[in-house]
Amino acid sequence: DPDAIWFDGWWDHDEDKTPFNWELPAQYQLIHSLKPSILIANNHHQTPFEGEDFQIFERDLPGENNAGLSGQEISRLPLETCETMNRIWGYRVEDQKYKSLKQLIHLLVGAAGKGANLLMNIGPQASGELPALALDRLKEMGEWTAKYGETIYGTQMGDVTTRPWGVTTKKGNKQYVHILDLEDNTLFVPIKAKVVKAVNFDTRKPVKFKQTKEGIVFELEKVPTEIDYIIELEMK
Repeated sequence: DPDAIWFDGWWDHDEDKTPFNWELPAQYQLIHSLKPSILIANNHHQTPFEGEDFQIFERDLPGENNAGLSGQEISRLPLETCETMNRIWGYRVEDQKYKSLKQLIHLLVGAAGKGANLLMNIGPQASGELPALALDRLKEMGEWTAKYGETIYGTQMGDVTTRPWGVTTKKGNKQYVHILDLEDNTLFVPIKAKVVKAVNFDTRKPVKFKQTKEGIVFELEKVPTEIDYIIELEMK
């Protein structure tokens, strides 16, 4: 009794001289007639078709196209990024180039900052077991999310869109400033809503800030070196 159906393989016929008819409208209609609540998505690298419930971006965050697969416009549907933990979707014994914990956390946080879900692929071994290095990465990610998951799970894209230094997320009267890459201890964030309090999410110590009409200037104790330096804002 699936909750979602994730179509893939459109690319196998996307350059046919005679367009291949996948009969998607009929398939979607049949699926929804059997279970109206089911979610449908298709990894076709195009703007979503009628009957699809969320939009997929392969190997890139929404709005980015570094891999050359996700140049489509962002729709109003819920969004998802799908990516591999190493280099390929399946399993290849010589493919040991796994993403670092920092890369994976930045991918996860970056997706949250764009209001997107992250679907992380892991290729199982011939035995059906997951590779040891993949399990190590999952354990590390689990330890990180156990501590900082509040700042991404159940959140929405924050008031400030993706910036070179990072992203923002929000939930209720809280906004979270995720600093992923900053070479200074001063940061300007164009949040114009009134901020009541700012604290370092990790230490719970106050973060100095000055609010102007244009936004907020944070004065940090040091240049951030953490994988994700998070400032929690309490909004009025």
